[in-house]
Order: sequence, then structure tokens, then C-alpha cells
Amino acid sequence: MKKWTIVPLILFMLLLAAGPAAYAEEQAPTVPNMAPNARSAVLLDADTGTVMLDKNADEKLPPASITKIMTMLLIMEAIDKGKLSMDDKVRTSEYAASMGGSQIFLEPGEEMTVRDMLKGIAMASGNDASVAMAEKIAGSEEAFVKMMNERAKQLGMKNTHFMNCNGLPAEGHYTSARDIAIMSRELLKHPEITQFTSAYQDYLRKDTAKPFWLVNTNKLVRFYSGADGLKTGYTAEAKFCLSASAKRDNLRVIAVVLGEPNTKTRNTEVSQMFDYAFSHYASHSIFKTGDPMGTFRVSKGEQRDVPLTAKHPYSLLVRKGEAGDDIRHELQMNDGLKAPITAGQPIGKLVVYRGDKQVAEFPIESPVSVDKAGLWTMMKRTAAHLFFLD
Repeated sequence: MKKWTIVPLILFMLLLAAGPAAYAEEQAPTVPNMAPNARSAVLLDADTGTVMLDKNADEKLPPASITKIMTMLLIMEAIDKGKLSMDDKVRTSEYAASMGGSQIFLEPGEEMTVRDMLKGIAMASGNDASVAMAEKIAGSEEAFVKMMNERAKQLGMKNTHFMNCNGLPAEGHYTSARDIAIMSRELLKHPEITQFTSAYQDYLRKDTAKPFWLVNTNKLVRFYSGADGLKTGYTAEAKFCLSASAKRDNLRVIAVVLGEPNTKTRNTEVSQMFDYAFSHYASHSIFKTGDPMGTFRVSKGEQRDVPLTAKHPYSLLVRKGEAGDDIRHELQMNDGLKAPITAGQPIGKLVVYRGDKQVAEFPIESPVSVDKAGLWTMMKRTAAHLFFLD
């Protein structure tokens, strides 16, 4: 029997270079081996990226259809950038329609909206829908796979290499439980995705002569309270795999298992991992998505005082029952912020303390681009300053 590595939360394990840390008492609870049949497994807090426990987390393994998490991530990022919309029509090529394995039986030339393609990928694990979307975004599956590998590198997925967008067996196609957790966490930063991953059943082509009934391959979304994703996988080589997410109160956790012997064992062991997280830990909220965080000043900027809002939740992972009265935070902006500034540029950090001890640090990025102020604007500001109007 392989042993779990129990990661003390005091070590502030970060899955992403930009991710925040978490806090807990020095004594971590004794953890039984909750996934004895999995070849590899990880359990983490989605908000902070803190690994609660892992088993062979960095072993390179075939991921099967869990690959589609990266495919869905690139789709959601294309939508966020305005390059795609949910209502855009996607035409199915002969190549996309030829995919075997799990599919939604797209026909060459058939068109579906991005929304319906996402349903087919998230719920029915459609290999054909995955390729159709890859071609829509990048022009070809090959070009899309290049995007997948580039994004994996950006996210710090050190044990991953993709050969296709759907997870069909291929030489050199591999990832690890830790890397799957990283891309799962990134996908969950797009909350709209859970409307697809959490649905247990739906239809495609509903108002046609050939309606197609979708039933989610992830049965936990129906049978485990709080489960809302993310993706199952199976091939003879990979065995039964799952990256699952669940949320209760403010705590969202991700559990990944690879190489399980069957679906029943897979679901049971993931449920045990969820039970452990929800019974031992809680999320102490600092900012919720959309909360005002303050402002920052840009020297010589067209916009001088820029409001900051939380683009995602900021929280600390704490032991259940701990009081949070001594938790405080400070917004520390970089010195000498001067225009021009680009959206996404690092501008400071949110530092969290417990008592006098720093326990977390969150990077802060500019929410908008700020152009350099024109001459007339600068003259008006100078005049206002001289006459004490500013």
C-alpha cells in the first residue's frame, strides 16, 4: 500500500506562482489513507491553492478525458477575451466528426453553439465536440494543442505534455494529479463553467427530430452535496480518473484521483477526501469576488485614482472551529506607479496577518490599462495644485 504525504498547512504550499498561502495550526490532524486504490491523488483548497494531502502527486500518468479541463479552460478564456461568445455557431469538420470514444455524434457540417458544445464536452465528454471547438479557436487541433501546452507552462504544470485536446490515448500524452489540480483551479476562476459541469442531465438538439439526452459522467454532482464538477476520464491505460470539485459554505475543494479500478471506488474515495476537507477545515473570507478593496494612484495617468475590486475570492484556510478575530490585512502598493500601466500588470500585494505574524500574501494586478495623461490634463492638474484646488 502506498503512503500519503500529509502536507502541513503551515508550509504555505502554493500550486501557482501567483497563488496565495494558507494558515493552520502546526499540528495537522492524523489522516488515514483515503484513496488506497488510486495510483495518484491530490486534495486542495481551491481558493488558496493549499494542498491538504497528496499521494504520488507528481507522477506522470495518462489523464484520459480529464485532458478536457484544459480544453474547457481555453474556451472560457477565449470567451473572456471577446474572441468567442456562447451563442457563436461552431461548424463540425469531417475530422472532428470522425473522433471515436465518447461523443455527441456530431455530423460533418453540423453546427452547434459554443454553449451546446460546452455541454457536450463537460457532461458527455464529447471527443468530437472538443476537436470542433479546438478548430474553431485555433484553426486546427494541432495549433490548439500547442496553445494547451503553452498555457500549461504558464500555469507551472511541470509534469504535463498534451498531444491532443480530448485525452484519447497517444504516445507522449501525460500529466500528473498536481498539474490537474492546478488547471482545475484555474478553470474554476470562470464560475460560468459550473453551469455545465454541475448539471446532471440536459439535452442537445432538443427541438429537432433527433434530440440527444445528456447524462453527466460525473455522478457525484447528483449524489454528493455541494459537488459541481469537474471532469471524469477513462481509458484502458489510464483506468478510472476524476478531477472533482465541491463547495460548502465558503470552502471550495478540489480532489483528483488517477488510476482507480472502477467508478464505484473512484467516487467513494473522492467522497472520503471531500468529507475529510469539510469536516476539518473552513475558509476565512477576506474579500469576496467583486468586493471593493480600495484604490491606487497612478502618477501622470489619464486616470489618476483607480478603484480596485476583488477579481476572485481572497481567503485563508483555517482549522475548523478556530476564531478569526486576530486576522487582519493590509493593501501594499508598489512605489512609483507611473503611467502607462497595462491591465494585469503587478501593482502590489495584499498582505494578511494573524496577530503580528504574516500568514499570507496575495499578488495584486491592475484591473485596467491606464494611459499616460495628455499635456492639457497635466496642465490642469498643475494649475489645480498651484491654486490648492486639488
